[in-house]
Amino acid sequence: MPSALVFFTELSDAPSKAQRELLTLAASIGEPTVAVASEVPEAAVTQLGAYGVNKLLVAPANESSFLDHSLSALEAAVKESAAQVVVVANDNFSREVAARIAVRVDGSIVTDAIDISADLVVTKDELAGSYSAQAQASGGVLFVTLKPNSIEDTPQAQAVSVSVEELAVSAATAPSVRIMATEEKVASDRPKLTEARVVVAGGRGVNGDFSAVEALADALGGAVGASRAATDAGWISHDAQIGQTGVTVSPQLFISAGISGAIQQKAGMQTSKCIIAINKDVDAPVFEIADFGIVGDLDKVLPQAAEEIRRRQA
Repeated sequence: MPSALVFFTELSDAPSKAQRELLTLAASIGEPTVAVASEVPEAAVTQLGAYGVNKLLVAPANESSFLDHSLSALEAAVKESAAQVVVVANDNFSREVAARIAVRVDGSIVTDAIDISADLVVTKDELAGSYSAQAQASGGVLFVTLKPNSIEDTPQAQAVSVSVEELAVSAATAPSVRIMATEEKVASDRPKLTEARVVVAGGRGVNGDFSAVEALADALGGAVGASRAATDAGWISHDAQIGQTGVTVSPQLFISAGISGAIQQKAGMQTSKCIIAINKDVDAPVFEIADFGIVGDLDKVLPQAAEEIRRRQA
């Protein structure tokens, strides 16, 4: 049975949905070990036990630590655990760290994975979800980044006891990047865009007003996204941008409102399980990939949809 290592840069009291999916995947491969490049609260240790994690390797970081510490922590964890497969998040930072360590240990890396079999065959999306491919490493440690919402978050039937060990990490003599200042992000009740099961996205068609998009997203308990045109216009934060130059999402339901569906935007949402497109232009490219299409004014369609959803929830 292969040994699996899950690597997190940080872990809060309650692991996020994407982190729990990584733990579920690792447990399906073999007995998972978790390594974290920071302090881990006791509440999180209990959560790890619910996913079959029997060993936790912790590498505390100082306040100015950034990339170098994460690199050292992951490299040390790979050697300590002797893992055959390492799974990490699919965000830009984690991909960077995993790729660098894969080179250092003469391993291999597969990104944008949606599953890993027990014999370490990785299934992944290619060409923005147009194709599904399977890959297998020819040798060395396999590093895999998992797309959120690819598998069901499933705790083990019975929790196990977690052994916590401090990871010996070699100090970087000349860190290339240090954190000079931090600013806490404004908290939101909405789920994280890359992890949300429902995403409502607006584009140029909202004409600067995202209130109807936000109202529908809140009614569905979803996240708010946007096209590059909307973020470049300053109508919404760039954090919300979905597409080739933004984030990639793969929710159960993606509602596109006032977005033409150019290839750059398709690349960020094409693997959504169900796509509903709302656009006044019947020839908009987004209708080519939509499961359901509504030709109409989003300022009329979205409020009606939100009102009906709230009525049924009541």
